[in-house]
Amino acid sequence: MDVLQLLEQSTLFLAITAAAFGLVVGSFLNVVIYRLPIMLQRSWAQECAEQAGHETIEAHDAFNLLVPASSCPHCGHRISALENIPLLSYLFLKGRCAACRTPIPPRYPLVELVSAILSVIVVLHFGYSVQCVPALLFTWALIPLFLIDFDHQLLPDSITLPLLWAGLLLSLSGVFADSTASIIGAATGYLSLWGIYHLFRLVTGKDGMGYGDFKLLGAIGAWTGWQVLPVVILLSSVVGAVIGIGLILFKGRDHNLPMPFGPFLAAAGWLTLLWGHDIIGLYLR
Repeated sequence: MDVLQLLEQSTLFLAITAAAFGLVVGSFLNVVIYRLPIMLQRSWAQECAEQAGHETIEAHDAFNLLVPASSCPHCGHRISALENIPLLSYLFLKGRCAACRTPIPPRYPLVELVSAILSVIVVLHFGYSVQCVPALLFTWALIPLFLIDFDHQLLPDSITLPLLWAGLLLSLSGVFADSTASIIGAATGYLSLWGIYHLFRLVTGKDGMGYGDFKLLGAIGAWTGWQVLPVVILLSSVVGAVIGIGLILFKGRDHNLPMPFGPFLAAAGWLTLLWGHDIIGLYLR
């Protein structure tokens, strides 16, 4: 029995494989979450300098998703392959740098663990099917969007736009939605938040959200189809309102401080891809 047959016939083996891949991908997503905003800031700074007519631009060492190699931000110790095994290295090192013993932020193993758990949930839901791998890619794309927007109030085009185009291309084969539902979903998702943004701006004179939110909901609509977009909007709005009110009441958060909407959209989009039609069916019954 080859690996593909084993994946098809053994749910346990499929789940274990998904968990392993999820851990490895989660480790890479940590790099994306940390480095992509810095890469964008450097690119914007360079573009601003060029438009301002500066002849010399401050040079930076090569910095992208591949180089430089990961190192401890406190002592500069280069992280070896054995120290970079997802989740296991953190447990073996007891959450500290091997050289200077500075605590490693728990977010890193947490992202790896969440990536693994969500990956297992996806494969158990879709099984060995044509939907499984695209759903995993959708899941892995939403994780950095969730955390980058949470940290920086930024939804990078380099993730949202490929996600949008992938959803539209998948609709050609009707993997999650047919082409009509996908195209209408993408347009409706984008334009609905675009309309709310301009209406809010007209009434209050303030910006209520960013264009990245429009693109993300458009991408989700391309994957799920227009029919379940109300579920995405309802789930994200309710969760966002509950968390926002809770932070104001119990944490003393200033209500004038902006709160990113992308994390709630990402979570609602993931839930809707898996159970959107079930939620609608339950509501109708």
